[in-house]
Amino acid sequence: MKLLLGIGGSDDSIRALEGTVDRAAETGDDLTVAILRNPATDADPEEIEARVQSVLDEIGVTATIRHLEGDPGSQLVELAERDGFDRIVLGGGETSPMGKIKLGGIAEFVLLNSHVSVTLVR
Repeated sequence: MKLLLGIGGSDDSIRALEGTVDRAAETGDDLTVAILRNPATDADPEEIEARVQSVLDEIGVTATIRHLEGDPGSQLVELAERDGFDRIVLGGGETSPMGKIKLGGIAEFVLLNSHVSVTLVR
């Protein structure tokens, strides 16, 4: 399976990174990691890339790392559709006190606009 993981430096995206890399190690999935500028965090893209590379090296998985500029949600959807990815993986979503899921802006955009299947890691 050809997976596209979007990561912007939030705790949710780091959990998605770790889980997705573990899956790629088990299944041999073709993984691409897209580093996004998430306006909800002040994570530096270079620091995110170093964290991504550290997790990849630790688990022994090779992946392509790309940096996306512009609106993160639309750039992720466009890349996934243009390059024929089978699935987009994102971290995100919190449970509200009422038990409903609250999504961040990037996750909501991708879920509502992607024609590629999306996995949301919470």
